[in-house]
Amino acid sequence: MTAGRPTDPVAVDATSLLGMLDAGDVSAEQVVAAHLSRIAEHDGEVHAFLSVLDEQALDHARDIDRRRLAGEPVGPLAGVPVALKDVLCTRGVTTTCGSRMLADHRPPYDATVVTRLRDADAVLVGKANMDEFAMGSSTENSAFGVTRNPWDLGRVPGGSSGGSAAAVAAHFAPLGIGTDTGGSIRQPAALCGVVGVKPTYGRVSRYGLIAFASSLDQVGPFARSVTDAARLYTAIAGHDPRDSTSIPEDVPRLAATLEDGVEALRVGVVSEALDEGVERGVAARVREAAQLLGKLGADVVDVSLPHARYGIAAYYLIAPSEASSNLARYDGVRYGLRVDGDTTEAMMAATRSAGFGPEVVRRIMIGTYALSAGYYDAYYVSAQRVRTLIIRDYEAAFERCDVVLSPTSPSTAFEIGAKTDDPLAMYLNDVFTVPASLAGMPALSMPAGLDDSGLPVGVQLVAPLLDEAVLFRAARALEAELAFDPVPRGANALHAPAAVRTKT
Repeated sequence: MTAGRPTDPVAVDATSLLGMLDAGDVSAEQVVAAHLSRIAEHDGEVHAFLSVLDEQALDHARDIDRRRLAGEPVGPLAGVPVALKDVLCTRGVTTTCGSRMLADHRPPYDATVVTRLRDADAVLVGKANMDEFAMGSSTENSAFGVTRNPWDLGRVPGGSSGGSAAAVAAHFAPLGIGTDTGGSIRQPAALCGVVGVKPTYGRVSRYGLIAFASSLDQVGPFARSVTDAARLYTAIAGHDPRDSTSIPEDVPRLAATLEDGVEALRVGVVSEALDEGVERGVAARVREAAQLLGKLGADVVDVSLPHARYGIAAYYLIAPSEASSNLARYDGVRYGLRVDGDTTEAMMAATRSAGFGPEVVRRIMIGTYALSAGYYDAYYVSAQRVRTLIIRDYEAAFERCDVVLSPTSPSTAFEIGAKTDDPLAMYLNDVFTVPASLAGMPALSMPAGLDDSGLPVGVQLVAPLLDEAVLFRAARALEAELAFDPVPRGANALHAPAAVRTKT
């Protein structure tokens, strides 16, 4: 070990970890073993994981060490642990999607994102908990139990990628992978005080992703810093011929522009997003973020997204409609659970009744109704027209600015069970994230401070299609100025790693 350098691999971010590994201060096996040890010690309090891949992770780490010692090439994330949302297919590893329907499902192949992570020599330490079939904003809809927020174990981590966000916040892994349909990366990132990125639709392959709403689903990174998120994004992004919606464009070289600052950049603040319905502490942090960007040299202007207010209504017609079609495949014949019945119809009904939870059933019912004869034009087509208007809103906004700033979520993390009986209140958690999803724009949530209760507040940046470079550049500049400490603290927080507690 080199004197003066951090020695606890659990306490540092991915960039520092890679430095330690490259310098020989620590081995990949030691890194992975340390994270697995922390998971074993504390995941009983958080429940971030549905499965932990101990042996597989250690075997991969030992192979990385062997190749390093032999002078053989290793990938750009060699030895860095990653928590993977349990919605991405992993060959031979149980992939449940948070549902009893797929409780014993072991895919025969890897999703493209998983293949790219393996190619980068990132080490998969576990499959993270999630709302069933990615439907939810709190990770309370998993068939296998609730995930808790490391900042306050009595509160939700957000959803549906709450397991991945909580794993990164809890220092179970420095990096995580989630999926975002209407905000399922950005909202849990905001509630857990980490960085979460929804790439441009089509920038990251959806091959091997268990579908919820195919025109909206996107895979993206979680990290404790913008730089780490950029590293992970670079590893997983890029064209994939196996995904017909994948964009055949080069991925921007984020490292070349990440530290360019925001001087002369135009930042648009969504004026409507700070009105009634946003918690005071959230609105205050957004205004402060805008002021800081102005202080750093950005030109801060007001912009309007007049049709964004209809985004939630449109989303909850489009997404359930696509879900009702995608989930029709779970019929007891081809995939997952099967409950026998006297007739084929009885078998299918019994299988779907036993396999799907109440939130999934609710959305299938909404989607089936919206697509039914006589209602298709009134609901589904109208929702798609609203989607077009929201896209035009963003196009108009980006004539005046380079990135759009708003809250990520109207509130900080709420108590477990507080909104489970009120689906509309739960859906409104995504009010600021849904518009960018409908428009396909890249968007990033990053922590911007704490509210009066000591809970993290997330701010969202949205950029034009395929312009992730400006998104990460603005976020990195704001992050450097904010100097947010991503270590959970407070009376109800999960205990931080020993090295972090010593430091603070």
